Amino acid sequence: MKTFHIAVIAGDGIGKEVVPEGMRVLDRAARHFGFQLDWHSFDWNSEIYLETGRMMPPDGLDQLRPCDAIYLGAVGHPHVPDHISLWGLLIPIRRAFRQYANVRPVRLLEGIETPLKNRRAGEIDFIIVRENNEGEYSNIGGRIYEGTDEEMAIQQTVFTRRGVHRVLRFAFDLARRRNKHLTSATKSNGIIHTMPFWDECFQSLGGEYPDIRSDQYHIDILTAHFVRHPDWFDVVVASNLFGDILSDLGPAVVGSIGIAPSANLNPEKQYPSMFEPVHGSAPDIAGKGIANPIGQIWSGALMLRHLGCAGAADAVEEAIAVTLAQCKVRTPDIGGTASTEAVGEAIAQAVGKVK
Repeated sequence: MKTFHIAVIAGDGIGKEVVPEGMRVLDRAARHFGFQLDWHSFDWNSEIYLETGRMMPPDGLDQLRPCDAIYLGAVGHPHVPDHISLWGLLIPIRRAFRQYANVRPVRLLEGIETPLKNRRAGEIDFIIVRENNEGEYSNIGGRIYEGTDEEMAIQQTVFTRRGVHRVLRFAFDLARRRNKHLTSATKSNGIIHTMPFWDECFQSLGGEYPDIRSDQYHIDILTAHFVRHPDWFDVVVASNLFGDILSDLGPAVVGSIGIAPSANLNPEKQYPSMFEPVHGSAPDIAGKGIANPIGQIWSGALMLRHLGCAGAADAVEEAIAVTLAQCKVRTPDIGGTASTEAVGEAIAQAVGKVK
């Protein structure tokens, strides 16, 4: 029996509640499809930071490296600045393991109420590909003259030809496997160096994909089109910052960020990839048992697909869709009264019925 070794970092807040439900569903899928998931738990989070001054130990990356994948809950704590929790855990993992393609599906499912009028299940189905290792999320910069009227903060944006080309090529290849339409997010009318460079790379690579219909929009009008014309899109590729913003707007358009999954991929599989829901740690509802586990479970389906278990991944996604369509077991964020555990169990049961 094939066994996959999975690192589990539940993290903070509702991460500790939704991760066990994700594991429950994925274990059910593994049994159903004849493989095994060997979970290795790591208690790295903001509480550990408050005790030790570190989000993870100095050899944390070495501990994760032998694993086949990383299953992450959420990171963030009211008493720890967000830039500390992010740069102490998520970004080191994403960069050390070359997880340069952040993939975030956006899909309107039956049983979810969208804030957009006259939109039905199946009409909105696209994927946001976010460059995940460079761009606007650079640690180059600093401050001078702190505490004075002349205080200055400088933040450098870094786009490399290698970094831009590899994420664009990933997006073109993904579009080729879907509906052969790729949209690029840009802002080259206002950002005069990095964004024209991004556009040039996009246009150059497009010549290698004559079967792909490609277009580009400035980020401001693109956000408007996400709301007014979400059915226009198939694969959308964007820089680190633009992709981050778009991939929160996308789930909001289809009803709830609580169901949104993501994958931090090292497509070449030289290093473990990491899978996490788009939502944060939600300290306002942590401990109440009402967090929506679907984003975590769906992220697990993306993990199974990356590991080569497409049948199991399909079964988990189908189980999510069936559970939502029945409109019976759902958490308060999508109009129900069910607990986190009840939703997880319902989806696990549905996985067991998939033929």
